[in-house]
Amino acid sequence: MQLFKNAQVYAPRYLGKKDVLLGGGKIIAIEDSIDLSANSFITVIDASGLILTPGFVDSLVHITGGGGEGGYTTRTPEMHINDAIKGGVTTMVGVLGTDAQTRSLENLLAKAYALEEQGLSVFCYTGSYHLPMVTITQSIKHDIMLIDKFIGVGEVAIADHRSSQITTHEMARLTSEARVAGMLAGKVGIVSIHVGDEPSKLDLLEQVISQFDIPITQYYPTHINRSKALLEAGIDFALKGGFIDFTTSTTVQIIAQGEVPAPEALASALDKNVPISQLTMSSDGNASLPVFDNKGNLIDLQMGLVSSLHQAMVDAVKLFNVPIELALASITESPANILRLTQKGRIAVDMDADINLLNSHSLAIEAVYSKGELVFSEGQSRLKIPF
Repeated sequence: MQLFKNAQVYAPRYLGKKDVLLGGGKIIAIEDSIDLSANSFITVIDASGLILTPGFVDSLVHITGGGGEGGYTTRTPEMHINDAIKGGVTTMVGVLGTDAQTRSLENLLAKAYALEEQGLSVFCYTGSYHLPMVTITQSIKHDIMLIDKFIGVGEVAIADHRSSQITTHEMARLTSEARVAGMLAGKVGIVSIHVGDEPSKLDLLEQVISQFDIPITQYYPTHINRSKALLEAGIDFALKGGFIDFTTSTTVQIIAQGEVPAPEALASALDKNVPISQLTMSSDGNASLPVFDNKGNLIDLQMGLVSSLHQAMVDAVKLFNVPIELALASITESPANILRLTQKGRIAVDMDADINLLNSHSLAIEAVYSKGELVFSEGQSRLKIPF
C-alpha cells in the first residue's frame, strides 16, 4: 500500500490538497487527511509541493513500430516500455499503420501482452490503414468480440495518398461491423481514422454520417492538427458532436510545412467552445513522421515519441494558457471516456491506481505509478525487465 500525503490533486478536476491511499492496484481512499503509520505494509510518500494526476492515456501508439515509406531501412523500431513510463503514460492503444504486410496483428497482440506483463495497461485496434482489413479471425466482428484487447478498428486512412481510397459504402460497412461487435462485446467498437493532408479532409466521414444510420461518435479521427484547414474542418466536426484528436509528435520541418502544434490546436478548439470531453491529444509514438514533396516522394523521415504527449500538455499550459485541468483532461479523462476505459483517466476511489507526480512549477514528471507499482522515479525506470 502507498499513502501520498499533502498532494495537490488534479483528478483531472482540481480537488485541492489531499491524501491518497493506494492498495491492491486501486485507489482506495481520497481524504483531506489519512492517518496511517509507515510500516512493512504501508509506504508513506510525502507529496508536499507535488501535483498528483492520473496516469496519461495515449490513444495511438505504434507499439510494434511503423514506417517503411522509404523502403525497408526506414521501418521504425518497436516501442520500449521505458519510452512510455518516462513520459507518464500508463495506458495506451496499440495500432498498425501503413505497413500491415511485414507488421502483423499477431505481433501487435504479443507486444501488448508483453507490455502488460511489464506493468502497463494496453489495448489494441484490429485492422490497419487499408482495405481489405487485416484481422486475426478473418472477421472484424470476431476480432473485437473474441479477443480481449481489441476495442475497435484502426487506423483507417482517408484523405491520404497512402490510403485505399475507400468509398462511402465501404466505410459504412466496416463501421457498422465495428459498432455492432462493440455493442455485443461491451466495448466501444470505435473506428480510429488516420486523416492525411489531401484536400478532401473529413468529407468522407461527413458523407457517411449524412447517408447512413451511423452516429458521428463512432469515429475518432486523428492528426487533425496536420494543417490549419484540417484543424478548422475538425473543429466544425467536433461542434457537430464528434471527437477529434491532435498528434503531439512532430518535427520542425513538418511544422514549417503547415502543421499546427498540438497544444496550439487544443487551445484553438477550446477557444471555439468545443467541450474538452471531445478533444484529445495522442503521441503517435514510434510512427514514422514522413515529409513528402508535392509529387508524393519521401524527402524526410523521423520517428514519433511517446514522451511528446507530456511535453504537449506542459506547452498547452505554459505557452497557450490552457487551464491545467483541461490540458490534463485531454490526455487522461477524455481519451479514457471516449474509448470506454472505465477504470482509467481519473483520480477517484475504485479507479486503477495509475498515478503521476509532477513538479508543481515545471510540471516535470517526478514519479510514475502504474497499477499501484512504482515504475519511474528520480529520472530512472524502476522496472526489472530483461532487455
